[in-house]
Amino acid sequence: MADELSVTGTAREPGFSESLKAVFASLVALLHTRLDLVSTELEEELERLKQMLLLAAISLFCFGVGVLLLTVFIVVIFWDTHRFLALGGFALFYLLVGVILGLKVRGIVGAHPRLFSATVAELAKDREILES
Repeated sequence: MADELSVTGTAREPGFSESLKAVFASLVALLHTRLDLVSTELEEELERLKQMLLLAAISLFCFGVGVLLLTVFIVVIFWDTHRFLALGGFALFYLLVGVILGLKVRGIVGAHPRLFSATVAELAKDREILES
């Protein structure tokens, strides 16, 4: 009772429960912001992936048809003289290109930033602030 009003009749300072509620409200707001960031990053990544897969599929189809027709064209040109050499040369060429491009894709995947890297960075900042 003595804590509620001072001798002059002014209100007391907020107690432990009010402070705890304020801290909890701040933590909930912080968590909400971080979840919004995760959601936004996930949506952006999914859209980028959809676009990349669609363009890659169309590109591979067109490129495959073109390469197949070019190969048939060149083999037909050399049909009477060196058809086996032409077929073997194209097979070797396609295998080498496939290996080189596969290594290139592996390098690109390894160089891509981690998923949710911005969220992880913000959470690390939050942890540093809460620890200090």
